[in-house]
Parts: sequence; structure tokens; C-alpha cells
Amino acid sequence: MITGLVALAATSPGVAQAVRAEPVGRFGTEAVSNDARDTADWVAASHDNQGLPFIVIDKVNAVVFAFDATGGLRGTAPALLGMARGDASVPGIGQRKLATITPSERTTPAGRFKASLGRDFEQDILWIDYDAALSMHRVIVGRRVDNRAGRLASPTPSDNRISYGCVNVPPGFYDGVVKPLFTGTVGIVYILPETKPLRSVLAVPD
Repeated sequence: MITGLVALAATSPGVAQAVRAEPVGRFGTEAVSNDARDTADWVAASHDNQGLPFIVIDKVNAVVFAFDATGGLRGTAPALLGMARGDASVPGIGQRKLATITPSERTTPAGRFKASLGRDFEQDILWIDYDAALSMHRVIVGRRVDNRAGRLASPTPSDNRISYGCVNVPPGFYDGVVKPLFTGTVGIVYILPETKPLRSVLAVPD
């Protein structure tokens, strides 16, 4: 069951979209926004993933969908995302110390990325954009006041904005879904925009 999805009508980018819980193609009975559904269906139909596993990250609803190379849904999970809303990385942010990155610069950029497993100083991670220091990894403990595990477990996406830009997911989802999918191969990560229309960022047809 997905947490972090709310049933609100979308009238502009950045507003949580209405989600559907009835069978919708490859998602089965999982709740999914129109943008996430359209993106996954486009990837599978056009083979934009080039025969590789792929992930769709719905920032508005703070949820991750992981697919195998054929477009089969392998798992979903809530996610913690960058504190600041926005669809671009600050130039050169990957070379800066965390202490110098202001709250307004802590975005999770939108776009299409070729991703691969790797390591940072502490653990194995999925590098989404190495130059921008953007990755997906197991949720970290962080400061006690941040309550990252509690934010992941909450039923809405309203409190899921806390990271410097990286995508934090539950350890079980990372170890049981993401890591097996990307072991021995690269893959594609599609991060949906929140301040721009979907089709201005990805080549999803109307």
C-alpha cells in the first residue's frame, strides 16, 4: 500500500494530483497520479528506457515507482525529497560542502537521468546524477528533530520535504527492489517536475 498520496484535484504544477486506485494498466490496483501513469506507459511503449530497469519519481505526491526492463512494476514506496520545491539543480552544487547549501537551494531536479549503483562515504547508493551529487539511498537517521522515518510513514506528502535534494526511501524498498534491479546494470530514473508541466520536461505525448 502506498503512503504519501492524497486525492486532490490538480489545477497547476506542484499541486497534488487526483490519484486512482482502480486497475490502471501496469500499476494494477496501486494508487497513481496521471503524470506518473502517463510517464510509465510512455516509457514502456516507446522503449525510452532502452531495455533497462527504470524508476519514476512523483515529487508532488512523494512516491517512487520501480519497474523492470519490460515495464513491469516491481515495487512502490514513499520518498523524502529536497526541502525546496523546484525542478533544477543549482550550478556547481555537487562540488559544494553541505553546510554551504542554503534551504532554497535544496531541490530535487526533474528530468531523465542514467543511474547506477555506487557508494558515498558511508553506504552504497544509487547515483542519479553524480556531478550534482544527486542520489537515491536508504533513509538516514539525520538529526532527531528531522524525524525522517516518521515523515516517511506519514499518510500525506506534506511533510516529505527535508533532504538536501537526494531521494530517501525505506531501507526495505532500497534493498529489496532498487538494489536488485540495478545490480550489474545501469538504468533510467525519471523525476517528474513540480513547477513545470510534465511535457515541458519529458517527451511524454498528450
